[in-house]
Amino acid sequence: MLWSDHVAGLEPYTPGEQAHIPDLLKLNTNENPYGPSPRAIEAMQAAVGDDMRLYPDPHGQELRQTIARHHRITPDQVFLGNGSDEILAHVFNALFLRGGRPLWLPDVTYSFYRTWCRLYDVPHRLIALADDFTLRVSDYTGEVDQEPSGIIFANPNAPTGCTLALDEIAAIAEARPDSAVVVDEAYVDFGAESAVPLIDRFENLVVIQTFSKSRSLAGLRVGYAMARPEIIQGLLRVKDSFNSYPLDRVALAGAQAAIEDEAWFDHTRQAVMDSRSRLSAGLQELGFDVLPSQTNFVFARHRREEAAIIARALRDRGILVRHFQAPRIGQYLRITVGTDEQCTRLCDTLRAILEA
Repeated sequence: MLWSDHVAGLEPYTPGEQAHIPDLLKLNTNENPYGPSPRAIEAMQAAVGDDMRLYPDPHGQELRQTIARHHRITPDQVFLGNGSDEILAHVFNALFLRGGRPLWLPDVTYSFYRTWCRLYDVPHRLIALADDFTLRVSDYTGEVDQEPSGIIFANPNAPTGCTLALDEIAAIAEARPDSAVVVDEAYVDFGAESAVPLIDRFENLVVIQTFSKSRSLAGLRVGYAMARPEIIQGLLRVKDSFNSYPLDRVALAGAQAAIEDEAWFDHTRQAVMDSRSRLSAGLQELGFDVLPSQTNFVFARHRREEAAIIARALRDRGILVRHFQAPRIGQYLRITVGTDEQCTRLCDTLRAILEA
C-alpha cells in the first residue's frame, strides 16, 4: 500500500445519500427547494466566455467588497473559499493546532468537525449538549487547567436546529480570549441572528457562512469567513499554501449577483420559514416531537415508531430523509423543508406508513 501513514486511519465524512430514484423527493441534504436568483444564473452564464482561459482573481476582491458591504465590515475581514467546508478545513489547520491544546466542540453537531480533527490530528474534547439538545454556555466559560486551542459550534446547530443568542456567544468569546471561537452559520438566514456584529468586539471570533443554503447555490461551492484582519491573514497563508485560486470565474460572478439580489433572497427564505412552520405542525399531528428550528430543516422523533423503520419506509416510497445512527439521536430524523407541495407529500406518505 502506497498511502501515507495516516490515511488508513481516516474515517471520511459521509454526506447524505444522492439516490437515483424515479420521482424522487430529496429531503435529506438541506438543499433549498427554490432555485438561485435569476440574476445569479444570468451572471454565471455571462461569465462563460473567452475570459475562461485566464485565471480568476485569486483574492476575489470584488466579491469580498460586496460581502463586506452586506455585513457592514471591511474587505480585509472577509476570507473566501470553495464552499464553507473548505473554509472550515482551513480554520482547523490554521487555528486549532496550538501546542497540543484541545479543541472544544459539542457532542451532537456537524459530524465533519470530527473528520477534520482526525485529518489534521487536532486533539479535541466533546462537550455534551443538555438533554433538550441546547448548548450550555456555562460548560464553555468556567475555569480550566488547560485553555482550549479553540471552540467551534454551528449556530443554528446541525442536526438539531437549536440556536444560541448573541449574548451567549459573546459570553463564550469573552471567557476564552486566547481561544479562537468559531461560529458556523450555514443556516443562520432562516430565522437566527448572526454573530457578525460581535466581530469588532472580540478579536478571537470567527463567523462562517455559505451560499449553499439560503442563496440556493449548493452546486456552486462558495463560502466565506469573517473575522479580525489578523485571523484572515492566517487563513490566507494556509489557503495560499494549498490553492491560490479556490473560486473560479463562474463562482465569483454567481455569488456576486446572488448577494446583490436581496429581493429574491428575502422572498425565498421567507417561503422556507413559512413552510417550516406548517411542516412542524403537520409532523406533530402525526405523533412526532419536533425540536424548535431556525434552519431549513426540522429534527423530529416519533413517539412510538423507530426512526430507522420510518426512514426505510419513506425511501421505499421515493422520499429521502436523513437518519443518523449515532448516540443520543438515533431515534430522530432530520427532514429538509421543501415547498408546501413537497411537505404535503411527505406528511401524506408518513400518514399512510404510520396507519399501515
